[in-house]
Amino acid sequence: MRRGKTNRVAKTRAGNTWSEAALFGFIRSGLRQLSRRWPPLVEILRAKRVPYTGPNKRRKWHIQCEVCGQFYFLDEVQVNHRVPCGQLKSFADISGFCERLFVEQNGLSVLCELCHNSATKEERSNRDAAQSPALLSD
Repeated sequence: MRRGKTNRVAKTRAGNTWSEAALFGFIRSGLRQLSRRWPPLVEILRAKRVPYTGPNKRRKWHIQCEVCGQFYFLDEVQVNHRVPCGQLKSFADISGFCERLFVEQNGLSVLCELCHNSATKEERSNRDAAQSPALLSD
């Protein structure tokens, strides 16, 4: 016999349809979407691109990854924050998150997807290691 679905977290936001995590995920997503039009982010992509001279005539530009040094097309690179934006789990976190999200060009780097994913994974593991309680040695 199947059990009915149980609510594991309280849904206290948006007319009791969203949890706190859903609310702050919504806010974080909206802020990240706005950051894609942030002028320093657009300018770093424009400054780093170089004319493409390869066989694909439809491509005009490519960009060199700052970590691995390979050239990639514009849709294959990501703009990375040198200082991670951090987490957004409460209203108190919003100002710090925005300060780290909307930075000038010197706080940004252009990475290929592979290098960006590995850098993000490393940042998350460092953050999680710093937040986890120290093991007690008795």
